[in-house]
Amino acid sequence: MASSLKNLSAHNSEQVPNCAGKKFGIVVSEYHDDITNALLQGAVETLQQNGVADEDIFIDYVPGAYEMPLGAVRVYKEHHLDGVICLGCVIKGETDHDIYINHSVANALMGLSVKTSKPFIFGLLTPNTHQQALDRAGGKHGNKGVECAVAALKMAADKPNSRKKIGF
Repeated sequence: MASSLKNLSAHNSEQVPNCAGKKFGIVVSEYHDDITNALLQGAVETLQQNGVADEDIFIDYVPGAYEMPLGAVRVYKEHHLDGVICLGCVIKGETDHDIYINHSVANALMGLSVKTSKPFIFGLLTPNTHQQALDRAGGKHGNKGVECAVAALKMAADKPNSRKKIGF
């Protein structure tokens, strides 16, 4: 597991754009709310630290991870957002339900991103155990909510990330 090597939320704050005036939605699964509320806190704090005003952050709750894409569409349309962050947690169990849910949510969010040209960020933890989820929700491996907010900020910025030309 790559996360065993470091805190995955570490980032260079100088490379995260200020997105004052941008509007973001955060869709949060109610399932495993001890995990998802910690992810939400990390995402909100990161948006705020990078210029997003409280009144430009719209939080919507859905019952579970599978419902996140529909929740994302609803909050996006209602508030005319610059990006949507989806936060959830599906812990591997005795069946393959996690594979079907995770794959479906990932595909749906990617489709929304491509269709709208706006970031719909996949913040769905897919751990094997509850402890692994805690470790990625503000524990020893960082907070996936922070990582998702950074991705949303970078993708929603007016100025694209600098591109380098290699060997041409």
